[in-house]
Amino acid sequence: MKVCILIRVLPGKGKEALESVRKFPEVKKAYIVFGRYDLIALAEAPNYRAASALTARMNSIKEFKSTESLIEA
Repeated sequence: MKVCILIRVLPGKGKEALESVRKFPEVKKAYIVFGRYDLIALAEAPNYRAASALTARMNSIKEFKSTESLIEA
């Protein structure tokens, strides 16, 4: 299943956060974006449990302020 993770980061920490996100093997693409969110990560997971575990692991990144996950229906 495909997962889109919308990420807000602490001021001035976009590049560091992006580097951390790209280290996750489930993340296929990640970008800095303009708008309400600072980063977007496009990932793949075999099931909902794995997608939930991925977002939980990502939330431990110290540069993150908050995340919102959109999971394929």
